[in-house]
Amino acid sequence: MPRSIAFREALREAMSEEMRRDDRVFLMGEEVAEYNGAYKVSQGMLDEFGPRRIIDTPIAELGFAAVGVGAAQNGLRPIVEFMTWNFAVLALDQILNTASKMLAMSGGQISCPIVFRGGNGSAGQLGAQHSTAFEALYANIPGIKVVSPSNGYDAKGLLKQAIRYEEDPVMFMESELMYGDKSEIPDEEYYIELGKADVKKPGTDVTIVSFNKMMKVALGAAAELEKENISAEVIDLRSIRPLDWMTILESVKKTNRLVIVEEQWPFGSVSSEISYRIQKEGFDYLDAPIRRITAADAPLHYAPNLVAAALPDVPRTVKLVKEVMYLRK
Repeated sequence: MPRSIAFREALREAMSEEMRRDDRVFLMGEEVAEYNGAYKVSQGMLDEFGPRRIIDTPIAELGFAAVGVGAAQNGLRPIVEFMTWNFAVLALDQILNTASKMLAMSGGQISCPIVFRGGNGSAGQLGAQHSTAFEALYANIPGIKVVSPSNGYDAKGLLKQAIRYEEDPVMFMESELMYGDKSEIPDEEYYIELGKADVKKPGTDVTIVSFNKMMKVALGAAAELEKENISAEVIDLRSIRPLDWMTILESVKKTNRLVIVEEQWPFGSVSSEISYRIQKEGFDYLDAPIRRITAADAPLHYAPNLVAAALPDVPRTVKLVKEVMYLRK
């Protein structure tokens, strides 16, 4: 029977199951051990696996990222938790110049099977320096993969896949606002292949594409549109790199319209890449221009009214869908 568990518990199960299976897997990061994780994702794991495999680190992202990268290149399979991806910019040298490039620089001799994970994007009133969404930034780096799940079921399957099977570095981007969300998780073991989008809601009139917590906006908009007899197909990317644009294209061939909802800044965003791919391969299927709704092109402020104004929401998404359908009411 499926169990209803929180997003954080799904992540914990994924890590624990893989650590029981393979003693090369270990978790390191700030407060992951004694404190049970800043968001309690690793709660109880120190008791089960001990301090050699659940490792508290100093507040030094570049340092412990380097330790993880070195361990991965020497045969281990580390999971490195960043308390927030906003702090991971301090470790970017290791991610960009070492982890992502070593396979190419070593002529295919040295891989780097490492998972970097943690909270990403806005999380309420945390201010500009703790509220950036980083999917597009990391997706611009060849040699790494970027995962951004919207629910606990997908998160568990994708994280297990990343830990067990991926030989490339994986950037696993969660959301602090989703750690308490419940999902139905089966008892049997499962894995979800990276690079496969998922149609969360079939539809015929318009395609809405999103990922991570903006899926709540996309599905909320679809529910509102349904009340007006507008059938929206909602696609969850799940994986940003590799990007499953073919699933989007097949949907657009059916609906002839595309709206993208994301938390990124607009310039050079995930929606920019999707828009290019779909207009290139599916221009003849489009009955309206591709439209998108993103975060405001500015740092995210602290005040709640400004946060609300800056991020996508259901009413503006509904309005955008009506525009691509040439419904002005």
